[in-house]
Amino acid sequence: MASARVIAFYLTQFHPIPENNRWWGEGFTEWTNVVRGRPYYPGHRQPQLPGETGFYDLRDEATRARQSALAAQFGIDGFCFYYYWFAGKRLLEAPVEAMLAGGAPDFPFCLCWANENWTRRWDGKDHEVLIAQEYSENDDVSVVHDLMRHFRDSRYIRVDGKPLMIVYRMDLHPDPARLVRIWRRECLDSGIGEIYLCTVRRFGMPDAARVGVDALIDFPPLGCVASELTRAMNGLDPGFDGRIFDYMDLARDALNRTSREYANFPGVVPSWDNTARKGPRAHVYHGASPLRYRAWLAEAIRTACESSVLPEPLVFINAWNEWAEGCHLEVDAEYGTAWLEATRAARLDAMHQLRLWTLFGVELPLLPVAEERRLAGAPLSSLLGMTFPERDLDCRSTRLELLLAAIRRRVEVSPRARRAVLPIARLLGMAD
Repeated sequence: MASARVIAFYLTQFHPIPENNRWWGEGFTEWTNVVRGRPYYPGHRQPQLPGETGFYDLRDEATRARQSALAAQFGIDGFCFYYYWFAGKRLLEAPVEAMLAGGAPDFPFCLCWANENWTRRWDGKDHEVLIAQEYSENDDVSVVHDLMRHFRDSRYIRVDGKPLMIVYRMDLHPDPARLVRIWRRECLDSGIGEIYLCTVRRFGMPDAARVGVDALIDFPPLGCVASELTRAMNGLDPGFDGRIFDYMDLARDALNRTSREYANFPGVVPSWDNTARKGPRAHVYHGASPLRYRAWLAEAIRTACESSVLPEPLVFINAWNEWAEGCHLEVDAEYGTAWLEATRAARLDAMHQLRLWTLFGVELPLLPVAEERRLAGAPLSSLLGMTFPERDLDCRSTRLELLLAAIRRRVEVSPRARRAVLPIARLLGMAD
């Protein structure tokens, strides 16, 4: 089986910029959100804080070099940096610009255009737009010419010999087919050649073939359905107004949704919990652990390697350092290097005939932190020989929640049904 490349999404909002100073307060960075996290039920992992790396500043070249060295050591083949462009205005570009100028990291990279409006959603004010996307034919040309500087870099990741470019929300563009057409034409005319253009798979997105992208990328929990645990969670703070979902059910759903019929790169999330950003309105995927993530990642790698429709096997991880969304591989104060060790181990597991997912699946137990740290990178043979305790029944979805999740899975595949059901679900508090 061919070896897959594993690429981690990478957030650059770990340095102050004038715009964030003005919108959120002097000195704001992602760390400002991270330290606000608080637990809302027993066992809720908040706040999630960095370990030995500390609260770094991405303007520091040594920090970026240390990150890439750590990534390479534990089996990450490249970073996918978020790229923020608003009709000629770039944001949070300093780390990548420093890299393009010859600085660290000397590491493979690609870009994902985070093309949503910038709003005050972290304050619960999604309607208040700070910077809006202003799409036009001229801007379609301008943005791709800015991207070409990156495509020409020797470190830029290529698929089938073509620069890999991702658009996060292709559905937000008023004419996505025009965008694709212009980008391909401009790259050919400028000597870049063909590009490999992807978008993130999500519910309600336009048909990929009609738009003209080369492939979809899975980006869980986006575009997935998991059964809910909120009502079954013991000791839940009565002030909590968010939703708690089953991490392992998310993993199962994501693996089932990755298409084997068209180009669809699998994606994995080690954990997800945006309490640091949304407080009591958070979405939490409960039950994430390094071992469970390891089992899911190994299956995603196998899926990519066995695909007959992908030009080459790639797997995407959400994310390297999304600390305020509770999804990060970096060293943290609780699990240490366990997420990284699980990443490296999963790559080896994917080549093995026996599999954690096949033997345990969603019943792989949630172990104490000390055990997770000890076993995250252990040889697969030693894990397969273990007798695990039964899964904690206090954190299992009720039959009603499992039924609702099954209904949602059927509804989400039909845009017409989704449009009809969504207003009712919102009224009942079962959708956001």
